[in-house]
Amino acid sequence: MPLAQALGVPLVVTHHGYDVTTEDHALARSPSLHLYLKRRARLYEAASLVLCVSQFVHEKAVRKGAPPHKTLVHYIGVDTAGFTPDPSVTRSDTVLFVGRLVENKGCDQLLHAMRVVQQSLPGCRLVIIGDGPLRPRLEQMARELALHRVSFLSTQPSALVRHWMNRARVFSVPSVTADSGASEGFGMVFAEAQAMGLPVAGFATGGIPEVVAHGETGLLARERDTAALAHNIIALLSDRSMWQRFSEAGQRRARELFDIRRQTAALEDIYRAVLHREVVAA
Repeated sequence: MPLAQALGVPLVVTHHGYDVTTEDHALARSPSLHLYLKRRARLYEAASLVLCVSQFVHEKAVRKGAPPHKTLVHYIGVDTAGFTPDPSVTRSDTVLFVGRLVENKGCDQLLHAMRVVQQSLPGCRLVIIGDGPLRPRLEQMARELALHRVSFLSTQPSALVRHWMNRARVFSVPSVTADSGASEGFGMVFAEAQAMGLPVAGFATGGIPEVVAHGETGLLARERDTAALAHNIIALLSDRSMWQRFSEAGQRRARELFDIRRQTAALEDIYRAVLHREVVAA
């Protein structure tokens, strides 16, 4: 903000999630974020435009003081050319999780659901890509739940993520609202999974319902309802006709709403409008 003011150029602020979904008292525990809270009102006043990556984040930002008349929703794009399924690869009954192993990503919720899933479908496999502070506890939980065919693959490059998205039959990152209030602002990985033709089973948390169309590209249960999550995973694994419909619809949705080339072009138009002082918030 001081730099933009010193140079006399417009300032654009983009909210991705935790900075407006986390409760202020939790943000204040961090020295750097305490400064952010102290200056937030001035930031909103100085900004020419406030961008939000979902309608959910937009609503949170306005509640925190973002001026509605200069606040816009702009979805992040994903590379739908790179994230595209290879039809020559045979998918297996694999449930895929991709994300940081932290509280709000809900991997513990998925482990509890998988106990029910594997009782119904013993051949089903769970692959977890990602790392984080909860990994030891989650590995112990998987043992205590007597889960079998569970693989913790740690952090992996994008190519391997795409590999597993092309082999799996269900994508599940059942994100929850953390004790701090932090929740999924958008969830780009859900858009990537849909671009790969991979239906989603998760929770209707934060901005996820804007990415995943419930009943069309995935099945979203009430947050922390692991019984419903397990039921939805089983349904997607068992009903091949529904799986095919969701797979095709997910690819269309990704191309229409989240293609990186289209979304980047729209973002460039937004920045040009800021430069020409023509921004009209909607």
